[in-house]
Amino acid sequence: MRHVPRLTERARALLTELNLHYAGVALLLVLVLYLALHLLFVWQTLGSLNEDALDRQRVQLQAAELAAKPLRGLDAKLVDSTKAADAFYADRLPYATSEVAAELGALARREGVHWTRAQYAYSPALSGSDALTEVRVDASVSGDYRPIVQFINAMERDRMFFLIYSINLTGQQTGQVNLRLRLSTYLRAPQGDETTTETALPGVPASTGGDQ
Repeated sequence: MRHVPRLTERARALLTELNLHYAGVALLLVLVLYLALHLLFVWQTLGSLNEDALDRQRVQLQAAELAAKPLRGLDAKLVDSTKAADAFYADRLPYATSEVAAELGALARREGVHWTRAQYAYSPALSGSDALTEVRVDASVSGDYRPIVQFINAMERDRMFFLIYSINLTGQQTGQVNLRLRLSTYLRAPQGDETTTETALPGVPASTGGDQ
């Protein structure tokens, strides 16, 4: 019990105002260190999230660039396509059935085959300023095998557009081959000084020609 007063006096000496300040500063340092570590953890987490967000943005940007690539220069492509279509119409499509008959007759004479019993059927294919009428031709062709093959090849390579969609062998006599040939082309509207006086079929514009 003799030592109790000494301990009390020592405790009082330790609990001076200065020592209390030191204890408060130490407590604040611990708190600041804790907050700094917590802030560092949060900053690292946000950085990772930002990197993921940036990666997603880069992927979306690349996808958008790939999607937009075919559309670049679309105006120029449309102009070029229109010019190409106009050139095809003017150079390879006839404006009257008489042109079709004359071209097929010229090819038949050149290749030495007989073109007979041609029938023409019409159906509108495109309306408006670029109106087209499909012409389907059903005809019989006879001749030697080689000239007929050359005739078919000549039609496929001809300046005038012809689409052959059916070839049927109907008979063979004395070395000659008889074929039933079905093909089609398209009539366009006359341009410039092109005119036609052909009689139009029902439902077919006068500029497309009539039966041959």
